[in-house]
Amino acid sequence: MALVAAFAFTANAQVKTPAAAKQAVASAKADTENPKKNAKFATWMKYGQALYGAYEAATGSGWVGASRQELQLVSKNEKCTAVETVSIQGQNWEKEVYETRNYYFDPMGFLRMIEVTHPVVDNALEDAVKAYEKAHNLDAKGSKTKDITASIKQIADKFVEEAVCAYTLQDYGKASYDFEQAVIALGTAPCSELDTNSLYNAGITAWQAGELQRAKGFFEQCLKYGYYGSEGECYAKLAEIADKEGDPDKKCAILEEGFLKFPQGQGILVGLINHYSSQEGSADRLFELLAEAKRNEPNNASIYYAEGNVHAKLGNYEEAKAQYRKSAEIDPNFYFGYVGEGIMFYNLALKYSDEAANEMDYKKYDVLVAKMEKALKDCIEPFEKAFELCNDPNNKLGVAEYLKSTCFRFRMEDPSYMERYEKYKAFIEANSAEAAPAQ
Repeated sequence: MALVAAFAFTANAQVKTPAAAKQAVASAKADTENPKKNAKFATWMKYGQALYGAYEAATGSGWVGASRQELQLVSKNEKCTAVETVSIQGQNWEKEVYETRNYYFDPMGFLRMIEVTHPVVDNALEDAVKAYEKAHNLDAKGSKTKDITASIKQIADKFVEEAVCAYTLQDYGKASYDFEQAVIALGTAPCSELDTNSLYNAGITAWQAGELQRAKGFFEQCLKYGYYGSEGECYAKLAEIADKEGDPDKKCAILEEGFLKFPQGQGILVGLINHYSSQEGSADRLFELLAEAKRNEPNNASIYYAEGNVHAKLGNYEEAKAQYRKSAEIDPNFYFGYVGEGIMFYNLALKYSDEAANEMDYKKYDVLVAKMEKALKDCIEPFEKAFELCNDPNNKLGVAEYLKSTCFRFRMEDPSYMERYEKYKAFIEANSAEAAPAQ
């Protein structure tokens, strides 16, 4: 899963101390409870600003993207109580511990995450949104709509920042809550915007937290608003939830609906394959769906690729190869068919290898080894075609890895295999540091 969130944050100018921020909230809240003041726009605007100030007081003077040098200029009076080295996504980061928060610095020394550990005021951002909504309702002429909208959007950004931090620290329940709050904030008048990206992320993180009913609600809303996730992932997840709820008919209906919209969606396709291949004789339904998809989009190469995957899963290797090649015939730049063919033969080689490892009869062992080597050699041609066509750096690296390991196996058999092994090894060494991790 990829969580997309890109923001530009600036320093928290003149952040109040926690004590001063707490007092400001108490004073502003008292005004909202005063009958002479609580019907005034300014009262609720002030309360919203005080609540946001309380949130900022807990986060300190730092901001995401700040360098250590920048922070030294703005946070001279903020004392760090401890420094720890923590592993995040396979890298060593530095975690600075403060009274109200933790700062996480990446290996380059930039502040990437702020984790509030002791809020100055509980639910400050949530209550600030409500305060701004109240201010909007009291702004009869709409003269402050622009200011209120900007304030709410600022809060929504903070919720997403909090969510990404929680997600990175694998606190998926909190991440889901914060993504949901971002949706609520942006949906609040006068913003009244639909944040489908955060809605989807709320579902994904709820799923990861094991909160399936919450996840189900978010994914159903996504479908309602026409937001399906990457390759129709909402359908795949809803089908899995239906399966866990013991409703195979609903699971099947969801997958079929999703397949007609996203025949290339691997989550949907795998779900359909597993569903139908587990039922005697019902695999034919898969091919009915594929035939329908072809009638709707006869020039969609990904449908033939999907059919190749079905045949590969069912062990129909020659038919799978034909469908993979058909996808490349329809679209000469569609390299996924070659990738699928290569992976199919590579996995077949692994299957024969495992069987050979457990075979005690020498003659049968030799037969299995011969089959394994043939399957390995069969994967080289499609992988090389995919390598030449592929323009995605991460996918190209993945194909090169397959080719390197396969050619290494036969390096003593023919000089051409050694040459190819050296070629792909050099490519991997030259490009692996530059390519971004796959999302």
